Amino acid sequence: MLTTLDGRMVSEKIAAELSLEIKRLKIEPGLAIIQVGDLATSSLYIKRKIAFANKIGVRVDHLRFSEDSYQDELLSEIDKLNHNNDVGGIIVQLPLPNKLDKSKIVEEIAPEKDVDGLRVGSIFTPATARGILSLLDHYQIKISGKRVVVVGRSTLVGKPIARALLSRGATVTICHRQTQNLADETRRADILVVAAGSPHLIKENYVKPGQVVIDVGLSSTGEGKLLGDVDQVSVREIVSAISPVPGGVGPMTVVSLFLNLLDAYKSK
Repeated sequence: MLTTLDGRMVSEKIAAELSLEIKRLKIEPGLAIIQVGDLATSSLYIKRKIAFANKIGVRVDHLRFSEDSYQDELLSEIDKLNHNNDVGGIIVQLPLPNKLDKSKIVEEIAPEKDVDGLRVGSIFTPATARGILSLLDHYQIKISGKRVVVVGRSTLVGKPIARALLSRGATVTICHRQTQNLADETRRADILVVAAGSPHLIKENYVKPGQVVIDVGLSSTGEGKLLGDVDQVSVREIVSAISPVPGGVGPMTVVSLFLNLLDAYKSK
């Protein structure tokens, strides 16, 4: 029987717990979101974060910069936020315009306020990676000792996920564009995590019976339909569990950002 790894349901449960803890601690955490340009997908993600923040009692400062802003403007703003005691967390909505040095901008965020976990050696687990761990834990899917294959090696998603699963005792293989015989590699996995940004890359011949599949991909068709990296229709009759798109990893990423924010406040 197939188990749908329902990120919306799990995130709602965690949201209720977060809201209660924020009330109990009698704090109003502040989150600063920096957006450069007006990319539609970025605006959508920020809208979701603000809606979630309002639900649990977190104040959000949404700071908008035009696409032609200079890097020094952003660095100066981040420095101000680093020294603002009313701001517990800072995130820079990615992607940034190509002319900006993403690494330099992210590294400017104070380590204790990097709630997206994007700095090198961050003290926080990146939100997507933490969300995947929480989703697996909720459904009591064992990680330790399992063979995991991560498809995608981006510094924002693939590599942090691999590190997080490795830290939980999994044996992890990272696959990418240059991997030969990808289907042979993915079929070996007990847990398959796909974060390649390639719609419907994974089809029925890439999976095996009993496998757990985490679909991190999110692409939009011309008609506005959202697609994951997994052809879910073709694999659902084979695997034992799968995260849907939308409604799987996405909501867990958002809730994990706010879990990191609360951890930042509690560590003060």
